[in-house]
Amino acid sequence: MTSKSCTLIGAPVQSGASQPGCIMGPDAYRTARLAETLRDLGHEVSDVGNVAHGNPENITHMNQAIHDLPQTVAWAAALEKAAFDAAQTSDMPIFLGGDHSLSIGTVPGISRHWKKEGRPLFVLWLDAHPDFHTLETTRSGNLHGTPVAYFSGLPGFDVYPELAAPVDPANLCMLGIRSVDPAENAALAAKNVDVSDMRAIDEHGIAAPLRAFLERVRAANGALHVSLDVDFLEPSIAPAVGTTVPGGATFREAHLVMEMLCDAGLVTSLDLVELNPFLDERGRTASLMVDLCASLMGRKVLDRPTKRF
Repeated sequence: MTSKSCTLIGAPVQSGASQPGCIMGPDAYRTARLAETLRDLGHEVSDVGNVAHGNPENITHMNQAIHDLPQTVAWAAALEKAAFDAAQTSDMPIFLGGDHSLSIGTVPGISRHWKKEGRPLFVLWLDAHPDFHTLETTRSGNLHGTPVAYFSGLPGFDVYPELAAPVDPANLCMLGIRSVDPAENAALAAKNVDVSDMRAIDEHGIAAPLRAFLERVRAANGALHVSLDVDFLEPSIAPAVGTTVPGGATFREAHLVMEMLCDAGLVTSLDLVELNPFLDERGRTASLMVDLCASLMGRKVLDRPTKRF
C-alpha cells in the first residue's frame, strides 16, 4: 500500500447508547498505539484531538422512548463539519468513537465532500445491527440505531441536520448482521439494501459478498466509507461493547475483510465505533481494533508479530 495521510479524529459520543463508557473510546485507541501503528506502516498521521459539540438546542420528539436527542443532534452537526473538513486535506480520515450515533455526522460529512468531487459514496457497514430505525420506529430510544436510515434519506428525521448528500441505499453493503428488529427488516427489504447476515456468511463465506460489493464500488468510481462496530466481532474476542450479540465475525474473518479492503484500494474513510473500555479486559478489544485497522492500512499476515491474546 502506498503511504497515505491519515487524520485521527476523536468522537467521544455516548448519547446514542444506553450504557455509559464509549466516551472513553478515543483515548483507548490512542493508548493502544493506533497512531504509532499507522506510522510504522509508513503512513503520515495527524491526531487533531477530540471534536466537541456546540450548545444543544431544545429538541423534542413524539416518541417518548428517545433519550438524549438534543445532545445527539449537536454531535451530528459538529461531526458532519469535522468529517467534511478532514476529507478536504486527508487521504484517510479515521473517526475514533464513541457510539455508532457518531455516523449520523461522519457519513453525511464524508458524502458531502465526495459529492463536491463528483464521486458517489458507498458505505460498508460492519455491524451486528443494521441501525436502520427511524425516530418513529425505535423502541429502545437509543439513537445509535438510526444512522443508516438517516443518511440513506429515509423520511422522519426532520429534527436531524438537513442532508446535503444522502447516500443511495443501493450503495450500502451490510456484513455480519444478526440482530434485526421487525421494523428495520421491513425497511431494509423496501429499500433492497445489500445485507449479508451471519447465516449467509456461514453458508457462502465472507469473501464472496464483499468481493461483489467492491466490484460495484470500483465500477462506479466510488469512494468507500467503512464503519466498523466492535459488535461485528465475536464477543469472546471483543468483549468491550455494550451490545454484544453471539455469533459474530471471527478473528480470521475480520482480518480477511480488512486485507481485502486494503487490496482493493477503495477505502477513503473509516469509523471505529462502540468501543467501551469500561467493559474491556486489559485492553484486548482496543488492541484488536487497532490490529484490524493495521490490516486495512497495509499490514499483511506475514508482517504480524507473534503476541499473546
